Amino acid sequence: MLSIVMPAHNEAGYVEATVREITDALRARDEAFELIVVENGSTDGTLALARELAGVIPGVIVRSRAVADYGAALCDGLLAAQGELVVTFDVDYYDLDFLARARALLERSPSTAIVVGSKRAPGARDTRSWSRRLVTAVFSTLVRAGFGLGVSDTHGMKVMRRELVSTIARTCQFTTDLFDTELVLRAEREGLGTAE
Repeated sequence: MLSIVMPAHNEAGYVEATVREITDALRARDEAFELIVVENGSTDGTLALARELAGVIPGVIVRSRAVADYGAALCDGLLAAQGELVVTFDVDYYDLDFLARARALLERSPSTAIVVGSKRAPGARDTRSWSRRLVTAVFSTLVRAGFGLGVSDTHGMKVMRRELVSTIARTCQFTTDLFDTELVLRAEREGLGTAE
């Protein structure tokens, strides 16, 4: 089974369309899945809408956290996931083609634990503003130089082997925007393969 973990903070305008598109596409592929919406600290109707979707779409699960914290929401969903593979998508940014390519890479490379959808990998198309691309470049360069990161980026979509990374996730100290950076670094230090 595949687990999709989707943090959601004030996403009432996107969550229904995203959940329906992803679940429809996975059903069309005859995929066994769970989609875990981890609402965290929303002040709009995100939680109510997510619960409504869970009531009518099989496989949709809602978890809720009182405080807005993207990294804590990712960790919460990863630890709650039951699938062999866990994919992390944002409500407003997901790519089912990435999922297919990452799964193919994992099948070819049994030692790889995490595939990152890097915005900095060769061939990637990063259409964000120049200032956001600059921040990503500086941060990624510092993490690679200072901590020996093996991939070009740590943020964004990922596909992970749950059994290999869930133990590491429990040891992570950072939340907010640093959880996934720490997770990837700890995985690499444990000798687990990463790819992009």
